[in-house]
Amino acid sequence: MHHLTERPDLAVADLARLAARGDLPRLEDQIRRTGGCSNPIHLKGFRTLTHAPTGAVWHRYSTEHEPGHRLKVACGNRRASRCPACARTYSADTFHLIRAGLAGDTSKGVPATVRSHPRVFATLTAPSFGPVHNRPDHGRCRCGSDHPAGAAVLGTPLDLERYDYAHAVLWNNHAPDLWRRFTIYLFRTMAKMAGLYQYEFKEQAKISFGKVAEYQRRGAVHFHAVIRIDGPGGPDTPPPAWATMALLEAAIRAAARRAGVPVAGAGDLPARVLQWGSQVDVRPIGAFASGEISEQAVASYVAKYATKSAEATETVDRRILERHELDRHDLPAHTRRLIETCWDLDSLYPDRLLAHWSHMLGFRGHFSSKSPTYSTTLGALRQVRADYRADQARSDLRDRLLAAGLPDLDDLPEAETLVVAHWAFAGAGNSPGESMLAATIARDLHERRTTDRQEMNALIAREGEELAWTDC
Repeated sequence: MHHLTERPDLAVADLARLAARGDLPRLEDQIRRTGGCSNPIHLKGFRTLTHAPTGAVWHRYSTEHEPGHRLKVACGNRRASRCPACARTYSADTFHLIRAGLAGDTSKGVPATVRSHPRVFATLTAPSFGPVHNRPDHGRCRCGSDHPAGAAVLGTPLDLERYDYAHAVLWNNHAPDLWRRFTIYLFRTMAKMAGLYQYEFKEQAKISFGKVAEYQRRGAVHFHAVIRIDGPGGPDTPPPAWATMALLEAAIRAAARRAGVPVAGAGDLPARVLQWGSQVDVRPIGAFASGEISEQAVASYVAKYATKSAEATETVDRRILERHELDRHDLPAHTRRLIETCWDLDSLYPDRLLAHWSHMLGFRGHFSSKSPTYSTTLGALRQVRADYRADQARSDLRDRLLAAGLPDLDDLPEAETLVVAHWAFAGAGNSPGESMLAATIARDLHERRTTDRQEMNALIAREGEELAWTDC
């Protein structure tokens, strides 16, 4: 949490202190380079560039000359509740990853022809663990009330004592295993529906996906997934003629009904098979927004939830180390019961680490993931950004050397230059005044990118094409 949201007076006083220190412009530049990170990592260290044949030090950088003798770098946390600035970067990366698998992007290894492949947006949900307060499309909630949108009671059980909390947390905990089994059954089911042996299916087609997890208000995880049929070589190869949208939808529904994860009984709990809920939504994705959900809408939706955790349930966003820590938090009764159930079942299922993941209501999987051939990777996108910044730094260093009358680095053999560096962790976070600066910079950057996105929207709309970039 930003200090300025807690005590604005402290933030203003601290900002005055930083200004009086005389290095505020450099500090602001550091914070801007982190994108306005809420909880930056502090580093101490140095980096020297030496001419190996002569031993002459051509350039030296040290954090001793930085504000507070430290260098701030972005924390990189994907959670919007922990760092909105870094979460926006993660969200934008996820958007590009998902959209590349839908619209194609040669810079990310996906041809534009992928648009002609059958692809759907599927949602798989958890089963019922007991009736909850809701807003049905027609009529009133089961409790007899007509709840307004956003009401705190939505998603909470009608009867806390009859709600199956053990089933709920065990389902969350095993949801990644259930997804894995679903993908296995999807492959087998589609092969059977196509009248092929499994080895024949592999020779003709490949199933790719990108997915994200989202919490419902009741505290149950469900998955949104882009699922696509490619040729045997992945997105570069066309799918066979028998691979239709109708076949893909039917196979998804059949695989969802069939997939299950058995869980042994323990204590007073019976053995059970964890399965998907009956609500399975499968919608075609259109190359453009003509009557079907668009690539843009799907990619934006997935990117939005890639930075969320369990905020919808008002749980804590940090690991709970001891059960008594719950007393420090003002949690809704339903959310607290889910967390307490994780701790209650931890000794019965020690290999499931339920207490360890109690702040996530038992869920222990990745919030976003993809199959290897869907599109590029988040790591590759981060590497592009890192390479760009490295090129900028190298260009700046080259200009410094030339200004000092030293040779151009590009003209020297690599063996003639020696780089020595040492970095150490020196803390994390911002002071109240730094938090005020970071929040202002993050807001300005977000508004600027939003404006750029809107201008690009208008430009692309005039050309009759779909949006190709977003900041999410």
